[in-house]
Amino acid sequence: MDPHDSHDPHAHEADRCALSGCGEVAATGRIHDEAAEQVYRGRERDRLERMEEVNRDTLERFLEARSRERRDFLRTGGLLGLLAAAGSFFSSVARADPMRRSARLLAAAAGGGKVHVVESTPATVRLGVFDSNLPNVVEVEPGDTVVYPNTWSHFLGKLQPGVPVDELAKLRLANPGKGPHSIIGPVGVKGAEPGDLLEVQFLEVRPVGWAACFNNPGTLGTGALPDLFPDGQIKYVKLDVAKLTTHFNEDIRLPLAPFQGTFGVAPPDGFFGATGGVVSSVPPGPHGGNMDLREMGAGSRLYLPVWKPGAKIFTGDSHALQGDGEVNLTALETAMKEVRIRILLHKQAGLQWPFVETPTHWIALGMDKDLNVAMRIALLNAIDFLSKRAGLTRLDAYALCSVGVSFRVTQVVDINKGVHAMIPKSIFAPRLASRITVA
Repeated sequence: MDPHDSHDPHAHEADRCALSGCGEVAATGRIHDEAAEQVYRGRERDRLERMEEVNRDTLERFLEARSRERRDFLRTGGLLGLLAAAGSFFSSVARADPMRRSARLLAAAAGGGKVHVVESTPATVRLGVFDSNLPNVVEVEPGDTVVYPNTWSHFLGKLQPGVPVDELAKLRLANPGKGPHSIIGPVGVKGAEPGDLLEVQFLEVRPVGWAACFNNPGTLGTGALPDLFPDGQIKYVKLDVAKLTTHFNEDIRLPLAPFQGTFGVAPPDGFFGATGGVVSSVPPGPHGGNMDLREMGAGSRLYLPVWKPGAKIFTGDSHALQGDGEVNLTALETAMKEVRIRILLHKQAGLQWPFVETPTHWIALGMDKDLNVAMRIALLNAIDFLSKRAGLTRLDAYALCSVGVSFRVTQVVDINKGVHAMIPKSIFAPRLASRITVA
């Protein structure tokens, strides 16, 4: 188990768990893919194809990116937002001079703003820590897109098919106080200040063709049952990325649900005794980090409170699939061919804990070494959200959490255990659901 400073799990104050926010954003809408296709069919596409100045390869890249990200456009702004974005895109192409058209096409394909590519290199990746002292790899404006191509697997890419579990255990023991994660960053966000809220939209999460699930030898004390499984094990599997499936064995087939297990910002002062701006990547907390929330895949939105100027975004710990609990220590650990995100900023929103939104649920989180405290934090965050955003009394919000909200254990193996409250959007009348926002 990673050494860490003592931390009183009962030291949380109720107001630390509170969700509050004053900013409002447009309601999220959803429409069928067929309607979205109409925006890009017909005369507008013909118009693009007739433009002699448009580079054909760039156009094809745009159309391919549009196909991948169409659903995210819908989740981000609904039909009206999509139509407005498309109209703005085509008019900008018509006005642009030939040398600028390629850049505009690629920016439009990414959903607006600039596109920043952050490669995994020795200069951009650190083993098992969030180091807030590092200079930003890049600084982005709210609305920009960040692409992480060809991310590294655990231990700076040393986890590869065929590597035995004893070798991984040696790597872990050689780096006490650190996680196994290859952490990319930091990415700075211009204008982000403590008290603000980052909105991270996951546009694309695409793994490589293999993954591994392992538990360390019991002497390392990791996983939920190290005493009962003294021998370590590692299972490597091939991934069918096109079909998003894998075979656990010849009789068990699993659907993939790729996501980044670790995604966060620079943590608040004093988090697990962090000193000098450096903290282990193992425990999740108010900064996000190693949340291991399986719902955080493509099409989801992660909301993170900002604790330090510029936010400083870190990510790693790529997963092809995970069950709630992550009980043996690992998910299907892998690397990503591409992670693509869009970053928005909400000023002084007042959120104190990470929050997630998917097309079907709002998800309140809580983390603590004591699972009971983690449950309490998640419950209070869900009650605050329902009372502030859905207009319920706190007593009614408490009752609704008991009958309509499911509380799940996110993971129990990362020092801080996690609980997440699944609030289904389907239980709300459309006229109310359309008004509910996180920030």
